[in-house]
Amino acid sequence: MEIGIRGQAETMAAKENSAKEMGSGSLAVFATPAMVALMEKAACESVQPHLKDGETTVGTLMQIEHINATPMGMTVKAESLLEEIDGRKLIFSVQAFDESGLIGKGRHERFIISAERFMEKTNGKLNKA
Repeated sequence: MEIGIRGQAETMAAKENSAKEMGSGSLAVFATPAMVALMEKAACESVQPHLKDGETTVGTLMQIEHINATPMGMTVKAESLLEEIDGRKLIFSVQAFDESGLIGKGRHERFIISAERFMEKTNGKLNKA
């Protein structure tokens, strides 16, 4: 895996990803949580082909600005750029655009993990609850 890997993800602003429907606001505009998820998808999918069998990545930090609202019916695209690799930690710059231009930007961190070990540890919480 090398610095410079780019990713993209795309969706349509629709009722199911509106702020009103997702509970993050009261308006029928593309929701901030939906934008964050799209940014994560771009980053996650961009590095998956570079991982070993049984590995995946999990998001651990998202620092973003949602700087412009998007109306229902517009296409939204997210882009990621892998800027730093620190052991298992991957640091991306992320941006989101609608058909009018930039709507969000920020920084996103993901960690490379063993999917099996991660799920064992996570599901182990059920026995302790």
